[in-house]
Amino acid sequence: MTKEHSQPTTFPAEPLTIRLDRHLNELSWLEKSLVMAELSRLAYGPPELISKIVYQAGIDQCDLVAQAGSEAYVFGTPYDCMIVSRGTEPTKWEDIAADAKAWTIACDIGRVHSGFDNHVNLLWPELENRLKENQRPVWFAGHSLGGAMAAVCAVRCKLSPIPSNPQAIFSFGAPRVGNRDYASFLKIRHYRWVNNNDVVPRTPPRIMGYHHMGREIYVNRKGKISRIHNWLRFQDRLRGFVQGLGKGKIEYLSDHSMKEYVAIIRNLHQSEQKGQPVRIPRALR
Repeated sequence: MTKEHSQPTTFPAEPLTIRLDRHLNELSWLEKSLVMAELSRLAYGPPELISKIVYQAGIDQCDLVAQAGSEAYVFGTPYDCMIVSRGTEPTKWEDIAADAKAWTIACDIGRVHSGFDNHVNLLWPELENRLKENQRPVWFAGHSLGGAMAAVCAVRCKLSPIPSNPQAIFSFGAPRVGNRDYASFLKIRHYRWVNNNDVVPRTPPRIMGYHHMGREIYVNRKGKISRIHNWLRFQDRLRGFVQGLGKGKIEYLSDHSMKEYVAIIRNLHQSEQKGQPVRIPRALR
């Protein structure tokens, strides 16, 4: 998941689905997930376009914090502060393999992925400084590498002497971040979305001592939230992979796209708005 520095030549100037004219805690868990998914996708765009889009949605603060290729946005409303880390959308197997080979390093609460920790090391002094006077709830989000950085930032926020405390983490296609002690440190809600054959959440491997943070929200090949595990999940992924080949896609990578995550959550939100049943994971109610 190597960091990409170039901006896309075209980027969709789509408005946010939900206007943020109230506290995020007043939204349903699916509405919050949609807000964070759309902001995580926006984080890949050019800053001048991002600021225009978020201002239209009621976000009056849009600050880019960047250092040596690591980037995060601080978004703010009168009610909430949202820190969204920019990730990367890998198109080469070596991008995934690079992180799969990384080892953990020791920290105060366990062991954490050295690469993810280094990315946050570059940004945290400035992020922490911006949170010193903050009295609003703080939310963290990101896609891929950005999701891992969001988790590490939330841990740093909890350990910091600043008054801000993390409310929740929203990650999309995020890899494992640290060992069991590190992964279990934060006792907050972590909405960890995983899209069918997205291979990135399966890296780095558990055999290297890595564990996931938060509760998984698995999306099956039909774009629905599912609680299937083991053999049933293997079947679902295999069928999704075969269907993807029929469309000329390699789902291990295409399912990792932030565009796909946004489309899935938008569809689920539309179903919720129409009164159609949407499965809600018990642990996240």
